[in-house]
Amino acid sequence: MNSHLRHDTYLALGSNLGRRRRNILRAVRLISQHVGQVIRLSDLIYTEPWGYQSEHGYVNAVARVSTTLSPQQLLAVTQHIERLMGRTEKSVNGIYHDRVIDIDILLYDDITVDTPQLKIPHPLMMQRDFVAIPLRQVIDDEKNNVLFGC
Repeated sequence: MNSHLRHDTYLALGSNLGRRRRNILRAVRLISQHVGQVIRLSDLIYTEPWGYQSEHGYVNAVARVSTTLSPQQLLAVTQHIERLMGRTEKSVNGIYHDRVIDIDILLYDDITVDTPQLKIPHPLMMQRDFVAIPLRQVIDDEKNNVLFGC
């Protein structure tokens, strides 16, 4: 991929430990510093844990980001941001844990990636309301020309 081309990507953000709203907004700042321009951020929504039980509810959002990173670079940078923010373990094989921050790549342009480390489009995104609802909001806002930070 040409490193000068801009790519549209949609990232899901979730936090259920600590100051959840602050964690999401910090992740958005780090994404803007290390990934690219945040074009649009959905409203923050409050949800129950999905796929496991926890007393800690989530704050979730979706961001549209313009980036020059390849999908694999994007994965590495988002995982680095998670570690910077204090995430110590990743969910593996459908076993989920509470987390300070979770950043998932939902879409990247119109490409498909299917590797053991990365699947785009995200295979479960439309099964999860905490992803589907804010994703629809971002896409609907884009259709109506509502941009983040304008």
